[in-house]
Amino acid sequence: MKWITRERPKIDRIACPWLIKRFIDVNAEIIYVPFDQVIAKARELDAVPFDLPGVEYSHYEDQCTFDYFLKKHKLNDHGLDRIAAIIRGADTDRLDFAPQAAGLSAIFLGLSQNIKDDHELLEIGMKIYDGLYTWAKHLFDQKHTQAPVEQLLLEVYHKYLKAGKKRAPAWTMELREMIQDQMDTNMSISLRQASDELEINPAYLSREFSKYFDNLSFGDYIRKMRIDKAIALLETTVYSLTEVAYLTGFSDQSHFSRIFKKQTGENPSAYRRIARKGKKDTK
Repeated sequence: MKWITRERPKIDRIACPWLIKRFIDVNAEIIYVPFDQVIAKARELDAVPFDLPGVEYSHYEDQCTFDYFLKKHKLNDHGLDRIAAIIRGADTDRLDFAPQAAGLSAIFLGLSQNIKDDHELLEIGMKIYDGLYTWAKHLFDQKHTQAPVEQLLLEVYHKYLKAGKKRAPAWTMELREMIQDQMDTNMSISLRQASDELEINPAYLSREFSKYFDNLSFGDYIRKMRIDKAIALLETTVYSLTEVAYLTGFSDQSHFSRIFKKQTGENPSAYRRIARKGKKDTK
C-alpha cells in the first residue's frame, strides 16, 4: 500500500511511517512530495494521504496524526501510548506533554537540517523510533542513577544541597506577566514561545515550571487559568457560553464545556445556575 505526505519531514511525518511499517503494513511505500502536490499525487498513485489538513489521517484538536493512526487501527500498546505522548508534545510544541518531547524535537530538527534527502532521513528516523519504542515498552522505568555510587551521590544532593526552599528565579515573574497578558488579551502562548521570549532552554523551562506554578505542568496551569477566568465570567456576566469559550481561549463551546466539567465537576450552564441561586439565597 502507498502512503503519501508532505516533503521535509521532521517528527510526525517520520513517526507515522515508522508506525505503518512496524505495525500496519511492513511492505508500505512512503512517498514525500511538495505540499501543493500531495492530493493530486495521491489520486494519481492511488496512495493514502496523511498529516495534511482536510484528510482523514490528520491532527484532531490537541492530538497529532500519530494518535489518529493508533485509534484508527486499534493499536492498543502501552509502549506506543508512551511514544504518542512524546511525539504529540514534540510535534505541537507542547513540551509539557512528556519530558522526552524536547529531546525528540531537538534531534529531528537537527537531523532535518543536516539531511536533505527525505528517505535518507526516514531511514535514520526508523532506527531512532525503534530505540524509542524499546525504551517505552521495556525500559521506561529504568534510571541512569541506578548504580550504587550514582544513587548515593543523588541522595546526598537531595538531602543536603537541595535542603531549604529556593527563591523563585527572576524568569518566573516575567512568565507570570506573560501568562496574565495572554488571559487579558485572549492570545495564545506555547511553552516554546515562552522559552524563546525568556531566552531559556525549553527543556529546562518544562522541567522547572511546576516547581513555581502550583505543581502543575505548563499546559495544566494554562487550562486552570482559563477555567478560573471562565468561572469569573459565568458568575459576573451574562455572556453566552459560546462567548465565554471565546473569551477564555477555547476553540469552541463543546471543547470549553468538556474541559470545564473535567476541572470543576459541573458543566458551565449548571455551574452558572448554581452560582446565581447561591447569590439569591444569600440576599
